[in-house]
Amino acid sequence: MASQITNKPQLVLWPSLLTLLFLSGALEAAAGTGTSTSSVSSISSSAADDAAAATGRRSLAAASQSVFRLDRYGACGDGSHDDTQALARAWKAACASPRPAVLLVPGGKRYLLKLVSLSGPCKSSVMVTLKGTLVASPDRSDWSDEDWRHWIVFRQVDRLTVNGGGTVDGNGETWWKNSCKINKALPCKEAPTALSFHYCTSLRVQDLKIVNSQQIHMSIEDCTGVQLTGLSITAPGTSPNTDGIHITRSNDVQVTNCKIKTGDDCLSIESGTNNLHVSKVVCGPGHGISIGSLGDDNSRAEVSGITIYSVQLYGTTNGARIKTYQGGSGYAKDITFQNMVMYNVANPIIIDQNYCDKATPCEAQESAVEVSNVVFKNIKGTTVTKDAIKLNCSMHVPCHGITLQNINLKMQGSNGKDAAKSTCQNATWRKSGTVLPQPCTSKN
Repeated sequence: MASQITNKPQLVLWPSLLTLLFLSGALEAAAGTGTSTSSVSSISSSAADDAAAATGRRSLAAASQSVFRLDRYGACGDGSHDDTQALARAWKAACASPRPAVLLVPGGKRYLLKLVSLSGPCKSSVMVTLKGTLVASPDRSDWSDEDWRHWIVFRQVDRLTVNGGGTVDGNGETWWKNSCKINKALPCKEAPTALSFHYCTSLRVQDLKIVNSQQIHMSIEDCTGVQLTGLSITAPGTSPNTDGIHITRSNDVQVTNCKIKTGDDCLSIESGTNNLHVSKVVCGPGHGISIGSLGDDNSRAEVSGITIYSVQLYGTTNGARIKTYQGGSGYAKDITFQNMVMYNVANPIIIDQNYCDKATPCEAQESAVEVSNVVFKNIKGTTVTKDAIKLNCSMHVPCHGITLQNINLKMQGSNGKDAAKSTCQNATWRKSGTVLPQPCTSKN
C-alpha cells in the first residue's frame, strides 16, 4: 500500500502537496470508518487526483478574481456620512477589471447612500457581495425633481450577481408620510424604487434582505435571463405602493424561494413580460400576485408564458389576479396559477378587465387587453369575502379559454350558512375536476 502511494506519479497540473494532503485526509477517513487500506488504494489514484484537480481549479478561479472592498474607496460605513461616491468609485474600478470582479460591502456596517447609478457594460463579470447594510438617506431633498423614481440602479450590465445575505434599507417612513394615499391633501408623486435593474442580461440576485423601500422594493426592467432566489422583502402592510418585485419588459425570468410582506402587490407583472416562472413564494400582507395593471392610458400590453406555482398567501387583498384598464389593447395569454394555498384572502381568484384606480371614475371604452388561455389549478384555502371567484371581463373583448380545475375555496369561519360564491361576466370558461364554489353561479 505504501509503495503504491509513494510511487504514484504526481499530477503535472497541480502542486504535489495538494494531492498528498487530500490522500492524508482520505486515509484518516478510511481509518475512522473501518475501510480497508486496500480499498482506499484502489480509489485513491482516481478520486484523489480528481478532488485535487477540482480544488486546484477553485483556487485558480479565486486567484483570477479581483476584489474591490468598499472601505478602500473612502466609505465610512457609519450610517451618517455619505458613502455614495465611494460606492460609485468602487463600482467603476470593479466594472473596469479585465478579470471577474467582486465588489465587497463589508458586514457590520451601514453605508448611507443617495441616488446612485451603477452602469455597464463591464469588461468582465461582476459580483456585488453585500454583507453589511446599504441605507437610503432619510432626507427627501437628496432626490431631485428630475429623478424621484430611483435609489440604487444597475444599468446595462451583463453577468451581474448581487448576493451576500446583507440588507438594502430604503428608509421609507418619510416617503410614506408624504404619500397622497396616506395624506389625501398632498399631490401624488413618484417615490424611489430601492433596487432597480435595467437592461441587464444573465442577472442573479440571491440571498438579500430588502426592507422599507420608499416605493417599489425591486424592479426588473428590460432584462433577459434573470434569477431571483432567496429574497426576503419586508415593509408594513400599511405602507403605500411598496410592491415587492416588479417585472416589466423582461424575458426568461425565474423567481423562487422568496418571502414577501409589503403594502402592495407581492409581485406585479407588467407589460412586455414573457416566459416568467414563479415558485415557492410566501406572500402576505400585501395585495397578492398581480398581472397588471395592463393597458392604462390606452396603451398596448403584451404578456405571455406566465407560470405561478406553489405559492402561499396570507391575509392578502387578492390572490391570483389579472387586472386591465378599459381602452387598452394587446393580450395577456398562456397564464397558469397552480398549486396555491390561500389563508383569509379577500379575492382569491380574480380577473378584472374594468380595473380603475384613478381619482375620478374611468370612462367606459370599447377596446381592452384580450385575456385568454388562463388556468387556475389546484387552488385551495379560505376567503374573507363571498366572491371567491370573480371573472369580471369586458363586454367588447370578453375573456376566453379560462379553465377552473380542482378549486376548493371556503368562507373563513363559515358554519355552512355563508357559502362562498362565484361571479362571472363576459367570460368563456370550462370546469375540470371539483370546483368549489361552483363556477359562475351568479352574474355581476
